[in-house]
Amino acid sequence: MGITLPEPQIFPNVNRIGWVLTGNLLFVSGHPPAALPGVKTEGKVNGDLSEKEGYDAARACATNILSTVQAALGNLDRVKRVVKLLGFINTNPGFNRQFAVMDGASDLFLEVFGPNAVSTRSAVGVLELARGIPIEVEAIFEVESEGIIRYIFL
Repeated sequence: MGITLPEPQIFPNVNRIGWVLTGNLLFVSGHPPAALPGVKTEGKVNGDLSEKEGYDAARACATNILSTVQAALGNLDRVKRVVKLLGFINTNPGFNRQFAVMDGASDLFLEVFGPNAVSTRSAVGVLELARGIPIEVEAIFEVESEGIIRYIFL
């Protein structure tokens, strides 16, 4: 698809990690936008960034998440569906189109996973985000099991 994935997100403290796989659900921590050409990775939407630039930053968050999913699962083929997306959008007061910014992440997942990417979703406007990033996105994916057969002996 012509999407180059960045290195997986490295979390700066041992008290948190980028993902947890439990059962057939992969929970992915909040990710900032990947530093991709032309993508603004700092600032507020409807201030330092236009709505379109916010959309691009959300898409870059999704790209960052894909990198983590690939590292967690070995490849993206194990993803059955996107279950939930949650986006925090760093905005100036009065901006009320967080949903349109968050479409950047949803649209990229739709391109990658097709109809199985249509998910539940929340987009929340916030006054500040860590390190001044414009958006942070977290995700939950349903994944195929690795095909491991477990035997229980009684």
